[in-house]
Amino acid sequence: MSQFSAAASNVGKVRASNQDSGYAGTYLSIVADGMGGHAGGDVASHLVIRHMLQLDKEYDDVKAAQRDLIQTLLQANDMLADVVYEHPELAGLGTTVSAMLRVGNQVVLAHIGDSRIYLLREGNLSQVTVDHTFVQRLIDSGRITEEEAHDHPRRSVLMRVLGDVDGSPEIDTVVLEVSVGDRWMLCSDGLTGVVHTDRLLPFLQEAETAEDAADTLVQASLSGGAPDNVTVVVVDITADGPENIAELVGSVAGPMPIKQPEPRLIPSGTNKPRPKPKKLPISTGGMTVPPPPLTAQLDAVKARRIRRRVMLISSLILVIGALFIAAILGYRWSQTQFYVGSDADSVVIYQGISQNFAGISLSHVYVDTDLPLDSLTDYQKAQIEQTIPFPTFGEAQALVDSLASEAQK
Repeated sequence: MSQFSAAASNVGKVRASNQDSGYAGTYLSIVADGMGGHAGGDVASHLVIRHMLQLDKEYDDVKAAQRDLIQTLLQANDMLADVVYEHPELAGLGTTVSAMLRVGNQVVLAHIGDSRIYLLREGNLSQVTVDHTFVQRLIDSGRITEEEAHDHPRRSVLMRVLGDVDGSPEIDTVVLEVSVGDRWMLCSDGLTGVVHTDRLLPFLQEAETAEDAADTLVQASLSGGAPDNVTVVVVDITADGPENIAELVGSVAGPMPIKQPEPRLIPSGTNKPRPKPKKLPISTGGMTVPPPPLTAQLDAVKARRIRRRVMLISSLILVIGALFIAAILGYRWSQTQFYVGSDADSVVIYQGISQNFAGISLSHVYVDTDLPLDSLTDYQKAQIEQTIPFPTFGEAQALVDSLASEAQK
C-alpha cells in the first residue's frame, strides 16, 4: 500500500499575506492555519510544519508514530513560546494543525483548531475531525444548527490552538484503518468557510488525481470570494504507485518571516521647477486687471472676514450638533451589546462595549457568573481577559455555560 498526495495554497482575495502552510509528503500530510499580528501567523504555521517534517518516514509501529506525532507537536508549541520570548512583537501568534501520518494500512491523525480532515470512501464523504471552536460547542449543545453556524458572528473564535497562549494544549489524536481507493483531504477554514461540506463531494469525486482535486478546491474558494487564505492537501491511497514527491505550499514554502519587514521605499519622483502662478486678479486674456480703489479693497476684505466668521461659527455648530447626536445614538447602540470579560478573579458578562469615551466607561457589569478564572485553561483565560463581544446576552451566556461545562470535566 502506498499514497500519492498533492497540495495547493492561495493567499485569497482579501488577505495581504498567506499565513497558511501545507505539506504533502510520502507518509506525512499537514495543514496549518497561522494567526497573529505582524508576521506572527506566517511564523507559527511555518515553524510547526518545518519541525514536523522529521516525521515523514516509514514507521513499523503505529503506537510509536502516534507518540512521536504528539510529542513533536508539543515541542513545536514550546518553540512558538520561545520565539515570542525572543521576538515580543509576535506575542499572540498561533496556528491550527491537522496532520495525518500513514503507518502501513493505518493512519494516525492529530488535530487542534478549526482546520479539517475529510475522508471520501466508496462515494461517501465524512468529516473526521471536530472543530475546536465556540460555534461547534453551540452546535454540540443544540443551541444552533450547522446552517446557522456558517454565518455566526463568533464562528472564528477558537477554543484550542498551538501557540504562546497555552503551555499544555490538548491535541485530538486517533488511529484509523485505511483502504485502497480512499481519498483524504486536509484543509484550512479558508476552504470550508466558502465551500461548505455539502458542496465538497463533487469536487473530490470528479477529480482524477490528487493534484487536480487540490487545485480545483482552491479555485472553488477563489470563485466564491476567498476572504481568507486557503490551503488544501489531498491524499490518495493506492495499492502501488509512483514515488511521491514532497511538496511545501503557503508560508512554509518561503523563508521564515521572523524579522520585521523593512520600511517601504517611497519614490521621490522628479523635482522639475514649477512655473510661478499668476497673481490675482487676472483676465481671461492673461493681462493684469487694474486694482480697484483702496477703500473698496478694504471693504471687500472686511466683508470676506465677516463671511468666514459666520461660516466658521455655523460649521462649528453643525459639527457639535452632529457629534452630540452621534454620541447619543452611539451610547444607545452600545447598551444593546454584551461582552464576556473578567473582574479580579471571575468571568463576568458586561452590558455595553469594552471601551471608554472621554474617560467615561461604556459598559457595566450585567452578570457576575462566579466562574473562577483559575478554572479556565491559559488560552481561554487569555481570550476572556481580552474580552469577547456578542450582539445578544443569550450568546454571551452560551459561551459562559460552555466554559463552565468544560471546567467541570
